[in-house]
Amino acid sequence: MDPRVNFERWSKTCMQVGIVPDERDYRRLRRAWNGLGRHYHTLTHLDSCLAELDRTRAAAVRPAEVELALWFHDAIYRTWRHDNEARSADWAATVLGAAHADVAGRVLQMILATRHDEEGFGGDTALVVDIDLSILGAPPEVYERFERAIRREYWWVPGRRYAQERSTVLARFLDRAAIYQHDLFYQRLEQAARANIAAALGKLGAAR
Repeated sequence: MDPRVNFERWSKTCMQVGIVPDERDYRRLRRAWNGLGRHYHTLTHLDSCLAELDRTRAAAVRPAEVELALWFHDAIYRTWRHDNEARSADWAATVLGAAHADVAGRVLQMILATRHDEEGFGGDTALVVDIDLSILGAPPEVYERFERAIRREYWWVPGRRYAQERSTVLARFLDRAAIYQHDLFYQRLEQAARANIAAALGKLGAAR
């Protein structure tokens, strides 16, 4: 189902950043990504992110750190909280340990960037951000499934309020000069992402 999310790959990534792979950490991560209430932010999303990394690995400065950031970026995910990325980053730092503070600092920055509330990132951080956002440029039918899955994750938000708040989030992406910050993703996905978001905003507007 999720061929890239396996202990062999996790182990290789850990060793590349200088830590001994612990199967308990791997199993904890899998359980977290498999948590109740997840419909998009699942192991399938993680697998898709790893697939995108495999396509663009040559563009990464420190590919193992990029991969570790992806393994952790949505490890903690509660739709009613606003500190998911920070808590996920703290978890990654704990696994890395004090002996790898320099690696942890870079990985933490990449994970926090997936809050998507800032622009102007470059290098590996831009790569992580764009990989996380690659779903926005998916074929329309895939993007529509993504929007439905996000709505299911926010099942507890009333319809009109959800339409308004989701519209605000999506409109911020359209207001940017560029949704994707890395050239590889901009060239491949920018136009499709803008078309998908515009269509989604039209549907959300009808629900408000």
